Amino acid sequence: MAKRIILYNLAENVTDEQFKAYVTSEKGPLIESLPSVKKYELVRITGAVAGEVPYRYVGILHLTSLDEFEEKAAKTQKYEDFLKKFIPMVTDLQILSGEEIY
Repeated sequence: MAKRIILYNLAENVTDEQFKAYVTSEKGPLIESLPSVKKYELVRITGAVAGEVPYRYVGILHLTSLDEFEEKAAKTQKYEDFLKKFIPMVTDLQILSGEEIY
């Protein structure tokens, strides 16, 4: 199964509580409604065994197909509108793509 993993921190003007409210009311339902998205998970990192935590949030998209996501979902007006609201809320954004092995 294809995965898209998004790593980021919140912008200084956004609190964890504000972001959680946004994710549960808007972002989560929107992402899960997009073509090829089977499931969306968001994890707030609260600690690390060793060293500092470089990213406080990890979003995981479980996809039927990365190509389908990029060709259909990522090109919709709904997704573009989402990005306009989401991008200013975060910093240090990294987007990774991969395939589930186990």
